[in-house]
Amino acid sequence: METFGERLHAAVAERGPLCVGIDPHAALLARWGLSDDIAGLERFSRTVVDAVADRVAVLKPQSAFFERFGSRGVAILESTIRQSREAGALVLLDVKRGDIGSTMAAYASAYLDPASSLRADAITVSPYLGVGSLQPAFDLAAAHGGGVFVLALTSNPEGPAVQHAVTASGKTVAQTVIDEISQVNAGVSPLGSLGLVVGATIGETGHDLSEVNGPLLAPGLGAQGATPADLRAVFGESLRNVLPSYSREVLAAGPEIGDLRAATARVLDDCRSALG
Repeated sequence: METFGERLHAAVAERGPLCVGIDPHAALLARWGLSDDIAGLERFSRTVVDAVADRVAVLKPQSAFFERFGSRGVAILESTIRQSREAGALVLLDVKRGDIGSTMAAYASAYLDPASSLRADAITVSPYLGVGSLQPAFDLAAAHGGGVFVLALTSNPEGPAVQHAVTASGKTVAQTVIDEISQVNAGVSPLGSLGLVVGATIGETGHDLSEVNGPLLAPGLGAQGATPADLRAVFGESLRNVLPSYSREVLAAGPEIGDLRAATARVLDDCRSALG
């Protein structure tokens, strides 16, 4: 069984360093001329998959935009995950779950167990009940070749109040998260299966990412203000492990498949140039 880190390393080598989000929020549906309902959601999601799932390394559906339509929306999310994987893309399901004990184990089972219809290749999680509380997700990911991306340094303005707070050890909360993930990934080749989420808009923060040895998801590019040129300031020597993530910058080019593909190719070229 290949690990997620191995599969992601191979996918990036083959298709390039790019993650494209699938964020069917109401404003984008309207921009595409679609209704803000199940029919619009299904058309939007299918179009994005048809346009780019066979040419990007990772697709990242945002679960909330499907969940808002209830069980029918979740059914479309299941189809989107399945269709994306069938086209060869890895699926990073953006759910940002974080809880303790049996509840965290249930979340992990929902998204990382091969028996689940929502099973993705990797998920996002929140560590603010303690990184140790995420162990059920780490264990299930390891058992089935999945990945987990842990929030570390996010780009929202409220983030630093928590993430930059200094603990009794003298480290920030974010650095503590970074170091714990680094310990799990230590010595793994070619890439660990536990990643971090680090916003591309945050600039130089003084945090040390050099020992992570895992993928570094960089949202915030494009419509949120960051450019590929900003990645060097944020990630420094860890640039080789960065997975740039675009959503609105690509999705706004729709609904024509050719336009979505052209936008994807453009941002991918930009990322290749910036990452080297």
